[in-house]
Amino acid sequence: MSKESIINLFYNEHLKVKEIAKQLSISSAYITKIIKQDSRYMQEKDFRKKESKNNRKIAQNEFIKKKREKQRLEDNYSYVQSQHEQATRELSKSSHLSNENYRKWNYSAYSYNPSKQRYEFDTKLGRSADVPKYIKER
Repeated sequence: MSKESIINLFYNEHLKVKEIAKQLSISSAYITKIIKQDSRYMQEKDFRKKESKNNRKIAQNEFIKKKREKQRLEDNYSYVQSQHEQATRELSKSSHLSNENYRKWNYSAYSYNPSKQRYEFDTKLGRSADVPKYIKER
C-alpha cells in the first residue's frame, strides 16, 4: 500500500477517501494526510466541488420533473373522477333525461342555430320519435 497507489486512486481514478480506505484497508485519516501533501489537492477539491454541484442540479431538475408529472397525473385523475361523478348524478336523478342533459350527452347530434337561439338535431342522423328536434337555449 504505497503512497503512489493512494494518490493514483484519489487524483486519477477520482475515488472518494472512504472508498480508498475500504479498498486498501487503511484509515481514512491517513489517506487524507497523504493527499493533502500533494500539490494538486486544491485543484482536485475544486473539481470535485463543481462536479458535486452539477450532480445536485441534475438531481434537483429530475426531482422537479417527476413531481410535476405526478401532479399532472393526479390532476387528470381528479378531473376524470369528477366528470364521472357528475354523469352519475345526472343519470341517476330520474329515469328520464331532460332535453338539456340529453343534448349535452349527445352533443355531436345537435348544432346551435343563433338566429332562433336553439339547438337543432342533425336530420342526416335519423331521429326516433322520443328524440327532440329542437332544444331551446337556457
